[in-house]
Amino acid sequence: MKVVLQRVKQAKVEVDDQVVGEIGHGLLLLVGIGQEDEEQDLVWMADKLAGLRIFEDDSGKMNLSVEDRHGAILSVSQFTLFGDCRKGKRPNFMGAARPEIAEEMYDKFNGLLRSRGLQVETGKFGAMMDVSLVNDGPVTLIVDSKNG
Repeated sequence: MKVVLQRVKQAKVEVDDQVVGEIGHGLLLLVGIGQEDEEQDLVWMADKLAGLRIFEDDSGKMNLSVEDRHGAILSVSQFTLFGDCRKGKRPNFMGAARPEIAEEMYDKFNGLLRSRGLQVETGKFGAMMDVSLVNDGPVTLIVDSKNG
């Protein structure tokens, strides 16, 4: 499982010119599910991201998590995170999980975040989406459950 995380002041996702998910201060997650991912990857990732200390405390140090800040999450499915660009000019997406499996795992992942009391908005799985954001910092991280 791979996630590109961005700390944001605001973010939204639109499908067919309709806003389907929108947050203020929090995290935008671009979420990729791989063929070899299992439920333990979902649990590990939800725990890691909810507790990741990337928000400033009163001293200006990154000591607070999205849970500590009572921030929101906008989670967007992103199979292209598993694009392999090593050969040729066209990415190979064979490492991504099949859509029916990925959607189920993506939904479970978002449920795990919600079970921690976090507000989680989402895009629409499998749709062409327009994602906009105001990056805060900027703070952008790549988290891979296989490289824990």
